[in-house]
Amino acid sequence: MTGSVVVLACLCLATTADAATAATYSAVSGSPSTEQRADTLDGFVIENLPDGIGTPSDFEYEWEDVSFHSRVWETGPDENGAFKVDLTVKTIRGEKLTDLEALKDFLVAYEERDPGWQLTPVKVGGYDGLFAGDEVFYFVEPGVAAEVTIDHDRFTDEDVLDTAAGFHPEAS
Repeated sequence: MTGSVVVLACLCLATTADAATAATYSAVSGSPSTEQRADTLDGFVIENLPDGIGTPSDFEYEWEDVSFHSRVWETGPDENGAFKVDLTVKTIRGEKLTDLEALKDFLVAYEERDPGWQLTPVKVGGYDGLFAGDEVFYFVEPGVAAEVTIDHDRFTDEDVLDTAAGFHPEAS
């Protein structure tokens, strides 16, 4: 029972801190526009975001010697206290990402997809990619790729592709 109380207390503190941070940001600058929320992630510029997305959070993780940096925008809470993911952009880096086919094979395993996953070839900026309605991923160079996913109930194919076109490596 004591462990449960500690976990609940920690969750309340984290929630309170997040709410306080959001309240401070809003009080200082008002509601941020889409342009104010766009910047960079792991050396990639984020230029195009659809209107109506929620609050961003950044994450870093690794799977099978491939590292991910992601920014996730969520709206909520709803009447049940749940949050919904609106949009995710992520960089994917690892030696096994040698070309678009290797990226696809990796994502099939990582996302536990059917190997026959129906994907449409697309160009994302100057990069070769594959599109599946709510998701597009593209090969940037050996060892570097990117992925954008969107809530397809609220946003269109055009929104995910426009966001992806604006998510690219910074000019050096």
